[in-house]
Amino acid sequence: MTQVPPAIAKRQPVPRGIARSGPVIFSYGFRPFFLAAGLWAIAAMALWIGALTAGWEIGGSYGGAYWHAHEMLFGYSSAALAGFLLTAVPNWTGRLPVSGTPLIVLFAIWCAGRLALLAPDMLGLGLPLSIAIDAAFLPLLLAICAREIIAGRKWKDLKILGGILALALANLCFHLLVAWGGDAGLANRLGVGAFVMLVTIMGGRVVPSFTRNWLVKRHSIDLPAPYDRFDTVALLTGLAALLLWVTLPGTVWTALACLLAACLHLVRLWRWRGWQTWDEKLVLVLHLGYAFVPAGLLAVALAQLGLVEATAALHVFTVGTIGVMTLAIMSRATRGHTGLPLVASRMTTASYAALIAAALLRPLASVWPDYATELLSATGLCWIIAFALYVIEYGPVLVQRRRERGE
Repeated sequence: MTQVPPAIAKRQPVPRGIARSGPVIFSYGFRPFFLAAGLWAIAAMALWIGALTAGWEIGGSYGGAYWHAHEMLFGYSSAALAGFLLTAVPNWTGRLPVSGTPLIVLFAIWCAGRLALLAPDMLGLGLPLSIAIDAAFLPLLLAICAREIIAGRKWKDLKILGGILALALANLCFHLLVAWGGDAGLANRLGVGAFVMLVTIMGGRVVPSFTRNWLVKRHSIDLPAPYDRFDTVALLTGLAALLLWVTLPGTVWTALACLLAACLHLVRLWRWRGWQTWDEKLVLVLHLGYAFVPAGLLAVALAQLGLVEATAALHVFTVGTIGVMTLAIMSRATRGHTGLPLVASRMTTASYAALIAAALLRPLASVWPDYATELLSATGLCWIIAFALYVIEYGPVLVQRRRERGE
């Protein structure tokens, strides 16, 4: 047998593609991250409800409120984002997905961050080590996505890297502000704003695309408007409004910018003809999730004028925009990449309804402070029900061998 010279052997590329040996769950990025996102959404919310109602101590020196904010935004949401990007980017670039050992390493870093922040002061080097562990995940995800997008020469997708970079910086700033005894509000707003921008960018691709595909099958001629200059104006206006909200909260200029952005994104959503998708909840929920973008911008505008409590406005984005859109994408991608029919089951529809109920209930806690504990508990319960239904229905699918695209 001819042997490969050592010099040539060293230049052999690292094997990539869908792993066909080892645990099935690590054969594709959506599998471990979507399952972990669902499980962590349940566990983290249960701990937060316990802290509110029973006085459980969570988060160590971070305190319960900051721990909850961090784990919903940079814990759950980052896992859902990773699962989506590690599945979508290979489709955009035509390159093979991250799978097997590299995926295991990335997933282990995310898990280590969750464990470290459960008791951030108890590791050997204290808080700095916990911060370093948690802060490592998003830069690594950024590096992976950058490599794939640049290698695939998909230059129009570089803006997604900007969103991930903003998230990574927001996460690090969040940790540093808490560690130094500062107000992490700015970092929290930056993280939320980055996620909202990612929803508007990626939602602008998947929502009209999936809607168009479904309407074409129904032989409809009233199709979503294609991307044009209006979409660009809406995105840039939304970016400017969110930047003002992050850096100059409480100003009239921020309120006016957010109000204008809300109007533009509402028109953008209307152009996608979502009312025609009522018969298929797997498509309809994408429009409902995106509807929380203009709703959130409107709530933020009102909050700048003192008409709405700032925390209530923030949660329109977090529970509504981020929560509903991530659950919608998780359920659709799971079905589409495991050979299940692209039709919402009753359980999937019920999970959507529960999460939308949570998004509508959460702002009411600020409107009716006398019932805040009850409303927060009801919100948390609806959130837990939504993701429990996802895990029950799709957990077995994610860990079992099924036909996948690209195999």
